[in-house]
Amino acid sequence: MAGVRPHVQADPEIELFVKAGSDGESIGNCPFCQRLFMILWLKGVKFNVTTVDMTRKPEELKDLAPGANPPFLVYNKELKTDFIKIEEFLEQTLAPPRYPHLTPVNKESFTVGCDLFAKFSAYIKNPQKDANPDFEKPLLRELKRLDDYLKTPLLHEIDADSAEELTVSRRLFLDGDQLTLADCSLLPKLHIIKVAAKKYRNFDIPAEFSGVWRYLRNAYDREEFAHTCPEDKEIEHTYASVAKQS
Repeated sequence: MAGVRPHVQADPEIELFVKAGSDGESIGNCPFCQRLFMILWLKGVKFNVTTVDMTRKPEELKDLAPGANPPFLVYNKELKTDFIKIEEFLEQTLAPPRYPHLTPVNKESFTVGCDLFAKFSAYIKNPQKDANPDFEKPLLRELKRLDDYLKTPLLHEIDADSAEELTVSRRLFLDGDQLTLADCSLLPKLHIIKVAAKKYRNFDIPAEFSGVWRYLRNAYDREEFAHTCPEDKEIEHTYASVAKQS
């Protein structure tokens, strides 16, 4: 009698649509697109990525997702267009034991950088050069808040039985040594800030924020982040028109 073959769950069919770069083909500057790209990569699921040229949206995409802008997702032939809902869906659907959970343990890992991009946007869009210091201060405040969090050991890092007291965190990322949804949200924005603020405001993230720099270096070492980043010129192209100053 032949043995019963175990049921093998088929991989879902997933296609992620992201914004194309200025050449109409490469990956464009869109932190929300990169966020979903990173999540799918970290889940370890098979998926395809299609770049969408926003200057001339192909007819078939107009039929597939009328009125929708990237990122959007087709999951087993079902269209999903809201990136927050897509993230929630992927975390619930691509779940253990087959796929890893990516939700951070600590709530603050999600909230610590939530105002950073808004402060950067105000700074980069400020038209008056003389007012730059007024917009730089809130950005530096948010970077300091992030730096403090990254340097402060989390509960799981503190070993009660260890003779050595850990005063500065050694973790790689926001919530620990693994990338989580919090990193997928913050890292694309932090990368944009680093590139655009340097190009248009000659602003560098201060070297004293060693926690932020350690975090960025660790992220660039991971292909899930480094290989989903747009080229610097795409970020610079995005902000060229809004970063003008009198």
